[in-house]
Amino acid sequence: MGEFEEIREFVEREIVPRYDGFDAGHGRDHVQTVISQALSLAQYYPETDKRIVLTAAAYHDLGLAFGRDEHHIHSARIVREDERLKRWFNDDEINTIADAAEDHRASNASEPRTIYGRIIAEADRIIDSETIVRRALQYGLAHEPDLDREGQYCRLMDHMLEKYAEGGYLKLWIPYGDNARRLKEFRQTLADEKAFRELFDRIYDSIKN
Repeated sequence: MGEFEEIREFVEREIVPRYDGFDAGHGRDHVQTVISQALSLAQYYPETDKRIVLTAAAYHDLGLAFGRDEHHIHSARIVREDERLKRWFNDDEINTIADAAEDHRASNASEPRTIYGRIIAEADRIIDSETIVRRALQYGLAHEPDLDREGQYCRLMDHMLEKYAEGGYLKLWIPYGDNARRLKEFRQTLADEKAFRELFDRIYDSIKN
């Protein structure tokens, strides 16, 4: 078994299950999607080390165990403190993985420091209307459960406009893939109040019922 497959096996056995303890929007399905998308994007950059891409994607949200606000910083710390990674990576490579995990956060003001950070950041941008609204609503229901339907809608809409609207803080770092097209489509839905409310209500009902 090659190193990449060894790391993939380790990730599936030891890292992915840790996401089961997070909110529904950041669970096992999320990290597996980010890993898949990161490896797909890495194909456009043959100079990248796929072992680093895989590991950074797997660790990118582990810091959520310490809260959301600084989870990216804690994810980087977790990478640097995990002695098991020394089986496959030298110190410089571990620092590269940690930097990529730290740089993935959408609200970061500066561009990721390396191609690995850009890949993980882009892979974490799951630009799909249904997924975006469902994840944001799941987060709201988990962290502000006292809000009623209208309260959840207002909270979610504020977040959508701050992050995804024209001028929002979400930035796409890689020109490949479908994210740019999907973001344009989602902005059109977001701008259509009736269509967006129907999307929200349908997802809200599917979660609550």
